Amino acid sequence: MSDTAVRELAGRAGIAVEWRDYANEQHRVSAENLRRILAALQLPCDTAADLAQSRRQLETSRLPPLITATTGQPFEVPAAGKVPDRVRVTYEDGTIAELPVRSALRGVRLPGIETPGYHVIELGAERITVAIAPPRCYTIADITPEERPWGLAVQAYGLRGAGDCGIGDTAGVIALAGKAAGLRADAVALSPVHALFAADPNHFSPYSPSSRLFYNPLHADARTLFGDARVAKAAHDAGVAAAAVELEQQRLIDWRESARAKMSVFRRLFEDFSSTDLAAGTATPLATDFAEFRAAGGALLAAHAQFEALHAARFAADGSAWNWRDWSEPWRNPASAEVTRFAETNASEAAFHCFLQWIADRSFAAAQRATKQSGMRIGLIADLAVGISSAGSEAWTNPNNLLIDLEIGAPPDAFNAKGQNWGLTTFSPRALPAGGFAPFIATLRACLRHSGGLRIDHAMGLQRLWVIPRGAGPNEGAYLGYPIDDLLRLIALESHRHRAIIIGEDLGTVPAGFRDRLGRAGLYGTRVLWFERERNRFAPPQAWPTGVAAMPSTHDLPTVAGWWRGTDIDVRAQCGLVEDPDKERATRTMDRQMLWRACRRAKAAEGDLPAPNETSRAADAAVKFIAQTPSQLALLPLEDALAVEDQPNVPGTIDEHLNWRRRYAGQAEELLSPADVRRRLDPLARRGRR
Repeated sequence: MSDTAVRELAGRAGIAVEWRDYANEQHRVSAENLRRILAALQLPCDTAADLAQSRRQLETSRLPPLITATTGQPFEVPAAGKVPDRVRVTYEDGTIAELPVRSALRGVRLPGIETPGYHVIELGAERITVAIAPPRCYTIADITPEERPWGLAVQAYGLRGAGDCGIGDTAGVIALAGKAAGLRADAVALSPVHALFAADPNHFSPYSPSSRLFYNPLHADARTLFGDARVAKAAHDAGVAAAAVELEQQRLIDWRESARAKMSVFRRLFEDFSSTDLAAGTATPLATDFAEFRAAGGALLAAHAQFEALHAARFAADGSAWNWRDWSEPWRNPASAEVTRFAETNASEAAFHCFLQWIADRSFAAAQRATKQSGMRIGLIADLAVGISSAGSEAWTNPNNLLIDLEIGAPPDAFNAKGQNWGLTTFSPRALPAGGFAPFIATLRACLRHSGGLRIDHAMGLQRLWVIPRGAGPNEGAYLGYPIDDLLRLIALESHRHRAIIIGEDLGTVPAGFRDRLGRAGLYGTRVLWFERERNRFAPPQAWPTGVAAMPSTHDLPTVAGWWRGTDIDVRAQCGLVEDPDKERATRTMDRQMLWRACRRAKAAEGDLPAPNETSRAADAAVKFIAQTPSQLALLPLEDALAVEDQPNVPGTIDEHLNWRRRYAGQAEELLSPADVRRRLDPLARRGRR
């Protein structure tokens, strides 16, 4: 097929055949790369017959199972044939009404519906769900109209607490949140707690989940359901009580050993639960609650538990069989006879993984309740990773929902000359509307179920994602468009239903007009101190926008103390990520001076420029600076509250840096007690009225 035909098909499929880089230089995607991306979208174009069939797929007009609209605004519904005078609508609450209709270019036009929710419209024999969304997400103004709240951003795994077996859990979250609430904090933003791979604790990056629909049970606190004594007995009977205490004292997480200890406790609890609560003549309250949880989880929970059991069995039998895509065909198909027989003979193992999700779900529910009871007005802010591992349970269960043969990342830029491949996949923009956006809605609900807010990682993915054919280089990708209007409406609807604020991480290469679009939809953007500059100076606090979460740094960037000392440059140089360390250090010297001048102008600092090793003074100034911004929300990484130098993650490294392993130095309930920490946080506590 001609390159022209390929480019025309790509454009119709939502692939940008050209793109501009960080320097505003225009690039053209090669026809060969477009062919590979189109093939992954199930739109092959190698032959004339392929091309004709792919065009027909894009032209075929089917009534979608779900459309979106905004409250009070007229909307169109695709329809074929004779247009009726009126249509019947069944509202979510069961009430029924009729609406007048008018002919439209591609169907019928209905008057605006004022009631938010998922309603069903009947067009003759056809039925379609319409998601009517408020014009904006639930916002801070809906929670506290006159104040500008603040919160801590925390790596959940790093919190310490007795009985956590060396991996931070919800008990640590509750302990920290209680102390933070005493300092007038209103939120605790957690790193992702999505389900990883129970059979392989060495796969521990929170941003590379197996499923975003379920929790990582290693962050669950079984005492929430079973109490201290029963859990302590389980640890003793499992023979891991002493090892757990040792693991809890370590500076770094030993994911393999800590997971082994914690899973041993869970396993012993499950055995005890099965032989007592589940075997009782009359179901105990715990058994009833577990049964209700499994019923509510339905097919999605059953499939996840089945994958965990099967993955453990396959991986144990063959260490190279980690990725289900490398399994023989019957095992790749959840509906195969072999998988069905496995499920029948391993029902107890699947039940165990449902048991783990039950404990995790109830643990996070308890954590959110505790944050609100402590006085926090937002509570937990969950984190939605931008993608999932194609080797995980979500991909195994419903591969057709995903870009299974594509990986997502970022094009080359000033910091990554070769581009980035994050090794993840995500939803197919073709499958989303065809499936009524069901997986997207389910993901939102999973993340919002027990939280007062949600941070959406790489929020630009709501509009476009850089997709790379499997096996290609990061620079061989292209931007793929997403139905942003539909996604924003669904986010707004679920935000209101859960009374939760939404934060979009809009850092990096941001499409023109994207931030304004987020703002109109009521999503808060993200602003980071290091990037807020005006020519040769840091922008003053009053120049920061209001509709954002203001932060000094993030988990992927240097902490304030590390930036001030230059620790981040040393680390990246040791990892081979810096071409000219001396040049970066010279630039950092000038940047320190520039930042200190900005802090002094803002009266966030006084006195002479601190030496590079005076990191506490720098951290104090940065917090005061952030506190003075008019941003409606301020989020302070716990690392910056404690003036820690090491950042949680260094992008571009795997084994070269101790990513996702550092624990905070001290028990969770004690971290905010030192006088210097309380003094540092005081400007945030006094942010006051708008």
